[in-house]
Amino acid sequence: MRHNKGLFFGLVIAIFSLTAQLEAQNNTSYWQQHVNYSMDVNVDVDNYQYKGTQKLVYTNNSPDELSRVYYHLFFNAFQPGSEMDMRLQSIADPDGRMMADGKSRIASLSPEEIGYLRVTSLTQDNQAVSYVEEGTILVVELNKPIPAGGKTTFEMTFNGQIPLQIRRSGRNSSEGVALSMSQWYPKLAEYDFEGWHADPYIAREFHGVWGDFDVKLTLDKKYVVGGTGYLQNPEEIGHGYETPGTKIKKTKGKTLTWHFKAPMVHDFMWAADPDYLHDTLKVENGPMLHFFYKNDKEIVENWKKLQPKTAEAMQFFNKNIGDYPYDQYSVIQGGDGGMEYAMSTLITGGRNFGSLVGVMVHEMAHSWFQHVLASNESKHEWMDEGFTSFISSLCMDQIMDQNKENPFAGSYQGYYNLVASGKEQPQTTHSDRYELNFAYGVAAYSKGAIFLSQLGYIIGQDKLMETLRKYYQDFKFKHPTPNDIKRTAEKVSGMELDWYLTDWTQTTNTIDYGIKAVEAEGQKTKVSLERIGLMPMPIDILVLYNDGTQETLYAPLRMMHGEKENPYPNLKRTVLQDWPWAYSNYDFILDKELTNVKAIVLDPSQLMADVNEENNVWQAQE
Repeated sequence: MRHNKGLFFGLVIAIFSLTAQLEAQNNTSYWQQHVNYSMDVNVDVDNYQYKGTQKLVYTNNSPDELSRVYYHLFFNAFQPGSEMDMRLQSIADPDGRMMADGKSRIASLSPEEIGYLRVTSLTQDNQAVSYVEEGTILVVELNKPIPAGGKTTFEMTFNGQIPLQIRRSGRNSSEGVALSMSQWYPKLAEYDFEGWHADPYIAREFHGVWGDFDVKLTLDKKYVVGGTGYLQNPEEIGHGYETPGTKIKKTKGKTLTWHFKAPMVHDFMWAADPDYLHDTLKVENGPMLHFFYKNDKEIVENWKKLQPKTAEAMQFFNKNIGDYPYDQYSVIQGGDGGMEYAMSTLITGGRNFGSLVGVMVHEMAHSWFQHVLASNESKHEWMDEGFTSFISSLCMDQIMDQNKENPFAGSYQGYYNLVASGKEQPQTTHSDRYELNFAYGVAAYSKGAIFLSQLGYIIGQDKLMETLRKYYQDFKFKHPTPNDIKRTAEKVSGMELDWYLTDWTQTTNTIDYGIKAVEAEGQKTKVSLERIGLMPMPIDILVLYNDGTQETLYAPLRMMHGEKENPYPNLKRTVLQDWPWAYSNYDFILDKELTNVKAIVLDPSQLMADVNEENNVWQAQE
């Protein structure tokens, strides 16, 4: 029968309970490495070059002795012939921001326009060590191994050149922002229970070590700086950081030194421009918000209106995920789109108001999923991008009064488009190794968001939100893995969910259930369902009768060993026998004559990602 989507979709709307109580649980099975960075950097804004010193105290909390360490040198990607350049030239659907006239922008950079990051000296505990630069990775052979539980101190000098703005970092962006300084310093790679994660920079995702940063930046005094960390000398700097009414002393010379400290972060970003406006707004019972944007009459109004929406978003995430752990968050115009960093984000500012709010909400949500939970984005990008997309869709629906029937409809459509294309790869694919940017984007953002929205279909919306809050509470600052979100959901719901994590993330199996037949059986009605796709799911069934009454039925999946509560408490629900996955057909009986049945709908919430919705609806012939 024809699927009359408009008729039935409005019948039932999934209810998201956003006030579930969190049951705290300590988890002591994780260890984390720790870093303390002290950096002193001088930036020449005329030639876009900088020199710096770095002292890094590294604590090896692992059970392993380490004889080698790795640093990331991200700016080396912005050179002709780099891995980023070669990947850009070889992929079938390159990122348009990195192309010009159909060619790689990196390939055409001159020596004055490229980026580079060079280590000029490096010692371990005052003894020189040998090192070799391999593209965006520095390989360091230690003079003495770092024992399990031991500490060592690295001291280095380095210099760099800021590339033209191409991807995330750089100078002179398309909106005229002078300096977007992300991935700008030699950054120690993460070592965890899987070993080293010294991935080359090919324009995808990141993984970092938590620690404390103490950073001094010296540059032209006309520039306003914003980014990660708390400014330690606001009364000396001014530029909107000073206490209101404070008189800023004039300093001699052409430069100012900005001193920032950032506790327990795994990255440090800053941006600077001589024309930045700087506003602040205190969130009620929350952090101080900072806003940096160009003094451009075409965008100022939107950036003023953005500020209270940012406070609303912060409160939404605090309530529905968990408390933001820092006292400051900055929204900064810069970069090439939107990208999250510790305690801050870079976003492009020349947008309509709805788009400006949308990019702010998405990047702010990353503060919980990437900068507090911090799963390994390179390997599990869907846990960050997808979960961020999920919660930001809910946030936008509330703070922008969108009242969408399904806030995740765009994610589902993106996923269906990918399946139809035949280009899907499992979500276990490394983020750099997707065949297409299209396939990566859908797997990370759309299919990642559906992991949660569909989990709500499986365990119930209230249990989903409780899972999210417990997951945050249990695994913040612990680099959780896919198994951790699955186990959290199992503990909250009482169900077994290994099948869900396996099929959804480790395969490209699809969900396809259908109504095979509806037939009279005496004074009752026999309904035959079929499983066509390989991925198992429990099934919600809505039945509409000619007298205007409705009821729901529920076929639990046997391998779940549990069942969710009735998602439609205003409707009678019958729990049917479990459906074992290996049985492709499943029958049940309605205690009504066939002539009384008007329609039958599988998954009226449409939160199950069934790739063929046409066979999900049966309607009686009129």
